[in-house]
Amino acid sequence: MAKTEQTVNVNSISRISSGTYFKGELSSPYDLRIDGIFDGKIFSKGRVVIGETADVSGEVMCENVDLWGTMKGIFYVKDTLVLKSDCNMAGELHTRKLFVELGAIFNGTCKMISEKDYDALVSKSELPGKMNRPLAPAAEAPKK
Repeated sequence: MAKTEQTVNVNSISRISSGTYFKGELSSPYDLRIDGIFDGKIFSKGRVVIGETADVSGEVMCENVDLWGTMKGIFYVKDTLVLKSDCNMAGELHTRKLFVELGAIFNGTCKMISEKDYDALVSKSELPGKMNRPLAPAAEAPKK
């Protein structure tokens, strides 16, 4: 049986570019990449990538994380959290799987959780943008 490769629509990836400062709550049903400065809460139903130039503080809830930059706060990760070799993490990790590359800096606590734990946490939390409710379809452009 042939293995099919999953494709990602680049227009479905939200991005906070280097040089950008964002403070507040952000929710997305898609993947997210941060290369700028973020202060607040993030909820993503996809992967969150915190790039080399990123400085994030706050709370992140998502499926998977690749941390290259700096993070201070709390991660709740449904599946896999990867601390890359040049990252700097201070805070709490709650994840099912943790990979730490040589050279990564981590000061804090880590609790291994199950998918069931994560789902329970999501269902009872105050998520940004009411992400615990089903997403409404995108508005269609008026027809002429």
